Amino acid sequence: MHLVPAERAGQRTIDGHRVCDAIAAVGEPERVRAWADRFSLLSDPGRLYLLLALHEAGPIAVSDLAVVTGMRDTAVSQALRLLRTAGIVHGEKDGRIVRYRLVEGPMAALLEHCVSREA
Repeated sequence: MHLVPAERAGQRTIDGHRVCDAIAAVGEPERVRAWADRFSLLSDPGRLYLLLALHEAGPIAVSDLAVVTGMRDTAVSQALRLLRTAGIVHGEKDGRIVRYRLVEGPMAALLEHCVSREA
């Protein structure tokens, strides 16, 4: 059980090789925390609604997202600011209009997986 951290080495295990396999697959605690942070962004129904709309509709303006979600423009902007900071969405200026899109990556893949499973 070479992958078990020293502070847990004395704990009883049933299948030591499976423990090592699981530790290797899960990776570093920082990686798990980063994923937990990403998942926390999905825990808010408004943000999830926005992400699903962006996933399906592509680049779309804040006011249009407000109509889609039933949220106020300010609430949409605030949620998008949080999602932009997390690197999940990107805004592109077109004159005075900013259109937001989902950034390709793990979150987009997760949304795609979830949406395709429902079909």
